[in-house]
Amino acid sequence: MNEQFIQSISINWDRIGRNSYLREIEAIKGVRQLVFTNPITFFVGENGSGKSTILEAVAIASGFNPEGGTKNYCFSTYDSHSELHDALRISRGYRKPGWGYFLRAESFYNVATKEEEYADLRHPSERYHERSHGESFLALAQRQLKPNGLYLLDEPEAALSPQRQLTLLMEIYGCARQESQFIIVTHSPILLGIPGADIWTFDDGPIHRCRYEDTDSYQVTEMFINSREYLLKRLLHDL
Repeated sequence: MNEQFIQSISINWDRIGRNSYLREIEAIKGVRQLVFTNPITFFVGENGSGKSTILEAVAIASGFNPEGGTKNYCFSTYDSHSELHDALRISRGYRKPGWGYFLRAESFYNVATKEEEYADLRHPSERYHERSHGESFLALAQRQLKPNGLYLLDEPEAALSPQRQLTLLMEIYGCARQESQFIIVTHSPILLGIPGADIWTFDDGPIHRCRYEDTDSYQVTEMFINSREYLLKRLLHDL
């Protein structure tokens, strides 16, 4: 039985403009449905391949603020989201999440600022701006990731050192084992290594599942570590 909060998403292309750039994104054009059966799903692929576009649409259709935060956040610094969320239909499971969070690396500063504005005596601010970027990211994750929650994370590794990425990996894995669901956009070969996770690639045609070892994140990292001198000679030969 599929026990995920979001069991599938369907795209109604009739609700997307004929001249919309969405129709030109190779990975998603023509895609009608994605089914989620795993508590942890990763979206991988090259920059501009549509990963964040899909995640953003899922987040908005699920009731989150486009720039991130919990469902209680309601603000807009700059409207940049696509029309895709209007064409998206989410098939939900019988369970309802007890908590949730949408994390976008690119708008974290705005969310951290709003967190201070929303604070009161009962809900004191975490003062993310007074910490380093990496410390803030990790502190937010450790505070917001709870059992029985829905979490949509867009490049959560962006500010984290490799060691801190391992810490985040443990947080995600432990939370998923407590009936939470994650959909994560990442380029991190560390996070992608979470055991048992589904990996969907946005490269080489329509979205499809792939193995960890087949991701560019893994292959490029492995190549650099194992053949660093040879690779750098080729890359820097004519510079």
